[in-house]
Amino acid sequence: MRMLIMILLCILGFFVLVVSHVYAEDEYLGEYSDNSLDPDSTSNSVGTYGSTVSPESINNPVGRFGSSVSPNSANNPLATDTPKLYSHDGQYLGKVSSNTLDPDSISNPVGRYGSPVSPDSVNNPVGRYGSSVSPESANNPLATQAPVIIYQGQ
Repeated sequence: MRMLIMILLCILGFFVLVVSHVYAEDEYLGEYSDNSLDPDSTSNSVGTYGSTVSPESINNPVGRFGSSVSPNSANNPLATDTPKLYSHDGQYLGKVSSNTLDPDSISNPVGRYGSPVSPDSVNNPVGRYGSSVSPESANNPLATQAPVIIYQGQ
């Protein structure tokens, strides 16, 4: 009887492991930042999130989040299921995407999150998330609270 219970528990544990992998939690992909010294910055070429060889980097040209053909890549101009950008206080700042037609893309120059005049855009040079002096800006090389990239799989 004990052996049967052990086997059932092992099977149940394996099932939970498989299901949790299929329905994985959000994936942290670093900080969208010009700070090349920050270990979590996408601009740190030797860091996990800025390297061209790391699987967690949007800069990896053959990786899931950096290739020009992956449906989850920030660098695929046709992708729609891309990582999302959030401020440190949780405000949604758009999709990290090169898709200029996606209304939520930070690359859409007329969209809320890509416009150079929108207060919610990392492209606004005088905005909270886009200026060169704000501690919350993606464009401040000394930023301490740059926006974070999260992939929330569908």
